[in-house]
Amino acid sequence: MNDKDGGIVKAVIDRFESDFAVVLFGDKEIKVDIPLELLPAGVKEGSLLNVSFEMDEEGTKKQEEKIRGLLEKLKKGKE
Repeated sequence: MNDKDGGIVKAVIDRFESDFAVVLFGDKEIKVDIPLELLPAGVKEGSLLNVSFEMDEEGTKKQEEKIRGLLEKLKKGKE
């Protein structure tokens, strides 16, 4: 979700269901279920959140290396 506000997306708590909050993101109100433990304390229905996502280039490279290593192990196991 590219946004002109420096990557910050507005989201609103729509409702709570069990251990999740139904959160609506952006003008399109994209619905996402978020575990309550990941939300700030004190949120309630109607709370407006500023959400940002940031790419972790270094972490991505490490994850790719890990996956590559696992694939190599699988290939060697088939030989």
